[in-house]
Amino acid sequence: MTRHQYTTTVRWTGNQGTGTASYRGYSRAHAIEAGGRPVLAGSSDPAFRGEADRWNPELLFVAALSECHMLQYLHLCAVGGVVVVGYEDTAGGTMEMTPDGGGAFTEVVLRPVVTVADAGMVDEATALHERAHELCFLASSVRMPVRHEPTLAVAG
Repeated sequence: MTRHQYTTTVRWTGNQGTGTASYRGYSRAHAIEAGGRPVLAGSSDPAFRGEADRWNPELLFVAALSECHMLQYLHLCAVGGVVVVGYEDTAGGTMEMTPDGGGAFTEVVLRPVVTVADAGMVDEATALHERAHELCFLASSVRMPVRHEPTLAVAG
């Protein structure tokens, strides 16, 4: 079995002088770093006292599932002779809170709009979404459903 390791650093930058002495007295701002890549400015969701102009874990989670599906899908198309010339996914996730302040995602829906080079590729391009879902590392790692609702178009 081949194993891959991934390391990130999340560094809290929101100490406003008193640390977490009070719930409202600190910022949720943080930096997300990984080996020489651009730093992502993170925070919590604004619903949890976060900053709306920063990435939050929930957005990153949905984006990661979307990105993983896209990369698997493009790979399958490339090796299967389906020429994709455009791909854009507006994915959405639903998270439900529990009374104790926890919660979980109940579903993520991917909505990729895929443009292929030729009308004869549409059926195969549509079918490959299911295989991409089966192979997606992240979708295989979560316990809630990750659905996909693709739309196919032909270039030109």
